[in-house]
Amino acid sequence: MLSHTRHRLAVLVPCRNEGLTIAQVVKQFRNQLPEAEIYVYDNRSTDDTAVQAKAAGAIVRYEPQPGKGNVVRRMFADIEADVYILIDGDNTYEVDAIGRLLNQLLDNNLDMVVGARCPAAEDKEAYRLGHRSGNLFLTGVVKLLFGAKLKDMLSGYRVFSRRFVKSFPALSSGFEIETELTVHTLELKLPFVEEYILYGSRPPGSESKLKTFTDGWRVLGTAILLFKEVRPFLFFSIISIILSIISIALGFPIFMTYLKTGLVPRFPTAILAASIMLLAFLSFTCGLILDSVARGRREVKRMAYLSYHAVKNN
Repeated sequence: MLSHTRHRLAVLVPCRNEGLTIAQVVKQFRNQLPEAEIYVYDNRSTDDTAVQAKAAGAIVRYEPQPGKGNVVRRMFADIEADVYILIDGDNTYEVDAIGRLLNQLLDNNLDMVVGARCPAAEDKEAYRLGHRSGNLFLTGVVKLLFGAKLKDMLSGYRVFSRRFVKSFPALSSGFEIETELTVHTLELKLPFVEEYILYGSRPPGSESKLKTFTDGWRVLGTAILLFKEVRPFLFFSIISIILSIISIALGFPIFMTYLKTGLVPRFPTAILAASIMLLAFLSFTCGLILDSVARGRREVKRMAYLSYHAVKNN
């Protein structure tokens, strides 16, 4: 049992059809953090998730819009606390690690602590190959795009400061919310760490809501979209370079023929090469303009973040 009575703690559990496991999650947190308020948001469940959560002592609320991102947005807007603990309701994450995660956040004055999943050696079914491979690939993409050192970008077990939660825009609607949380942290250069925690398998009869390929493509698309929003100059510069290379490849033979003969053969190809080069310059110009816009938006986000006091141990 842990004591963090100086701070208001809120445990946030987004749920959809987790009737088999939600009571265990609530009871474990009640044992670990007796002073915390535990909120279970039922996202259109068709089983007894809400009944089980309420019987276990949780505060149950409802979010009719389907998707984890929609639930997290509602949670962050509605709930007031100093420290927020976000976890899935499938009882796969190590609840007993919450003490380490909280101490990391409070002792080091961090804004986010991520529970990086590490399957137990004896549990072969905990982290399916498709999910593991997809997570490694998507985490690698974000590391490449944003130059970050990440272990587990898609973990659903996180601890946040109040100023992170209340300054987070939460624009995603589905499982891509974890990507948005990570990119928001990287964009504002907020202090965070990843702490390894044990990750177990679901009990028999409990099914994952994550669709490896469908949700994987959505996460990848979100990462690329956020890359455009956060680093537009680099994004459009890459496009400009690609277009320039194509234009030069098309136009160079025509230019060499002109130098030798004074004639311009293949007018359609020449016009196409010139048009593509114009697009390259246009893309570069867009990157310059949007970079200034992104900087202004980043300053607004930073000021919103700084308007809340930091939470730390005395």
